[in-house]
Amino acid sequence: MGRDRTEVIGARGGFMGFVDRVRFKEIYRQAFGLLLIAVCAAFAEPGHERVIWGLGIATFGQLFRTFAAGTIFKNKRLASTGAYSLVRHPLYLGNLLILIGFCLAAANLWVIAVIVAFWVIWYPAAIRYEDAKLERIFGDDWRQWSTGTWAVIPKRLNIGKLTDTSWSAHQSLIRNGELYITVYLVACAIWLWHNAHTLA
Repeated sequence: MGRDRTEVIGARGGFMGFVDRVRFKEIYRQAFGLLLIAVCAAFAEPGHERVIWGLGIATFGQLFRTFAAGTIFKNKRLASTGAYSLVRHPLYLGNLLILIGFCLAAANLWVIAVIVAFWVIWYPAAIRYEDAKLERIFGDDWRQWSTGTWAVIPKRLNIGKLTDTSWSAHQSLIRNGELYITVYLVACAIWLWHNAHTLA
């Protein structure tokens, strides 16, 4: 997988080519997303019930990410059961819930505006790239699965398909890094809770 990501979706030149290279660089999206969680914690407005609801949503998002990450073996086999029976990109759905949760808990309009811009700038590009890559690798199997499966927002809920999967703790927590992400999110949640109640 040594190809530049812009080659998969069509490279552009000039300034827009530079923008594309930034948008399609996975490390930038991941690093900026994690940084924004800390920004939510740092600039949280005073509150209590809102913080509980927000952190609850974020917790569900990370639990969903952890579930999805335990069934994915990147580029080796097509994941279509478990969390992948709901959406094509369940890790992104988990990220969305985490961001919504921290936005609600922080209740800072400037931070929320930045996070909305971040999502709009980075995630459609990431979805286009991942879809193109998986179609190239898995061909008809991917096309058949993706036809009735939306990208990030679930189209329907099938409990049977959701639970009909094998989950690996080692694959999720260690190989896919969810343990470290969870520790980071817990630290940010504690920081946000402290700031929201200290300033109240």
